[in-house]
Amino acid sequence: MIGTGRATVGCHRSRTENEKGAVMPKMKTKSGAAKRFKVRASGSIKRGQAFKRHILTKKTTKNKRQLRGSAPVAKSDVKSIRAMMPYA
Repeated sequence: MIGTGRATVGCHRSRTENEKGAVMPKMKTKSGAAKRFKVRASGSIKRGQAFKRHILTKKTTKNKRQLRGSAPVAKSDVKSIRAMMPYA
């Protein structure tokens, strides 16, 4: 299989060894969390702003303008988000 980009047979790329030498599976990132959250260089987590996708006609221009951009994740939610994204 030359040039296919796939790992060869017998290669343990998807596994890691713990202290005792036992082979353990890698932890997976929740794909939904990876799409919704990004970890900043400072370590804080950012999220998209809510309430800006639909039913925009009844919202004022000022309100819609203030909903632009991203927002930080609440301190109480950081622990659960970090558990969903172990390698971020």
